[in-house]
This record gives sequence, C-alpha cells and structure tokens, in this order.
Amino acid sequence: MQKKLLVKDIMIPLEQYATVPEDASLYDAILALEEVLSCVKSAKDCHRAVLVVTRKGGHVIGKVSQLDVIRSLEPSYGHILAGPAHGSGRVGFSNRFLKLLADDYKLWKEPLSDICARARTIPVTRIMYAPSSESEYVHEKASLEEAIHQLVMGHHQSLLVIRRGRISGILRLTDVFFAVARMVKEHGGEARG
Repeated sequence: MQKKLLVKDIMIPLEQYATVPEDASLYDAILALEEVLSCVKSAKDCHRAVLVVTRKGGHVIGKVSQLDVIRSLEPSYGHILAGPAHGSGRVGFSNRFLKLLADDYKLWKEPLSDICARARTIPVTRIMYAPSSESEYVHEKASLEEAIHQLVMGHHQSLLVIRRGRISGILRLTDVFFAVARMVKEHGGEARG
C-alpha cells in the first residue's frame, strides 16, 4: 500500500517561490517573474505568479499572475471587470461582443509602448490579487484529494499552503497534475489485467 500524499509533499516552499515586497512596482514584479521564467527547465518548474510579501515579517498578502500584469496595463479593465461582464470569457461572449466592449471602453487605443512605460508607476498592491476566501488556502497536512477538491470546485490555479497559521508555500495546479499523472501511469496498467 502506497503512502497517502499530503499537500506538503508536493507544494513549493515559500522560500523557493518568486516574491516581491509590498512596496514594489509592477515593473519589479515583471522583473521577478521574468527571472524565474528564464530559469525554467520544464513546465513543472514554471511559476505563473509572483507572491507579494510584507517588508516586515515576509507575510504573503497577495499574488500577481501573468494575466494580472497584462490586465493592469489597461486601467479601463477595472471598470469592465467590476461590472456584469466580469468573467466574460467563461460565459461565452462572442468575439464581436468583446470587440464592441473594447471599442466602447477605448481599450488599447494608446500605443502599447506608452502604456508599458507606466509600469514603474503602478504599485504592485494595486494590481495584486489578495485571496479572500477560505477555499483559497489549504493546510500542509491536508490530503492531496482534499486539495484537488478545492482546486476543482474553486477553479483555482493554486492554493496558499498554511502551517502554524502562516503561509508556508504554494500548491500549484501544475504540481497536482504531475502527481496525479505519475499515479495514473503507475497504476494505469493494473486495470487491463
């Protein structure tokens, strides 16, 4: 009988994950994420976000994903995403409707180079996602099954891992996928017997 996998067995410890301090800019977050991505050897090593930590104590207060970076360059997305069109990609709006929305809000009308020049002035705390739901956290001693359930039901790409009341790491959907894929391959031939 195989040992039951726990979250702590496959999570990425906080000290191994890309972080920026809370007073960093979007530019700093881009540099941190770019540095991590330049060292990637495989999809398993790829970090798709940067964690934002307090200067004092290093407590995690938020995450900045690749999508957050791109979205933050066009401030009008804040108005759209706060409204009824939030999550428009999931509800199946047509490309025509999305184009009308972009035209209506005058999205991406400035040259991209001008928009990107503002990255140094955008505080990372303004664009970060601060987890607010209990379902976005998982205890390091939770079973892999429990974590999978949280990822699936919450449509999360990652969960923050808790040990003794503090965030100790991150559990990425990628790591869960590779753990499950390994088990499928190990046990996949058993059913054919």
